[in-house]
Amino acid sequence: MSLYTPESFHSRDRAAAEQLIADYPFATLITSVADQAPCISHLPLLREGELLYGHMARANPHWQQFAAGRTLAVFQGPHAYVSPRWYPVPQKHVPTWNYAVVHVGGQPELLDEEASEAAVMQLSLHFDPQFMAAPARLAQLLPGIVAFRLPMTQLEIKFKMSQNRTPPERAALQAQLLASREPLARATGQWMKDHG
Repeated sequence: MSLYTPESFHSRDRAAAEQLIADYPFATLITSVADQAPCISHLPLLREGELLYGHMARANPHWQQFAAGRTLAVFQGPHAYVSPRWYPVPQKHVPTWNYAVVHVGGQPELLDEEASEAAVMQLSLHFDPQFMAAPARLAQLLPGIVAFRLPMTQLEIKFKMSQNRTPPERAALQAQLLASREPLARATGQWMKDHG
């Protein structure tokens, strides 16, 4: 993996990374195979210990590349625009973006029928606890999907939250974000407060 991460934005906070994965489970899954365009799918992934679980449509050719390439799951947490106007001395700064991301690299493993059924049920229960597919209905759905687990072999954590700025500058930015009408901006301000 090669996420550009200046030292001031590099985090070793594994608990915060796992919380980001839990709070923002809709991931971008990328599998790179030499001399081919990468396969990219957008799907929810749930963490269980050191494994991520997910599934995709069997018609999606992405899963067929798992064995031949390298796979990366990208989880994007809160993010927001940062205006130079928000600094105590605006003319010394440029527009930027604050964000939190976690990249997980590993080799996906396809699940057998029994494990696939359990993974699908776990995802369903997580996102729609009221939904309980009848066993017959679940049996109809399973042939159309491919379930997998992704061991969390590599982990890169980047929290770009203005750590390279002075405490007064960070406080000014955080206040602007927390006061925003935009939910993601407020979430970013809260992330700065909690993980800065």
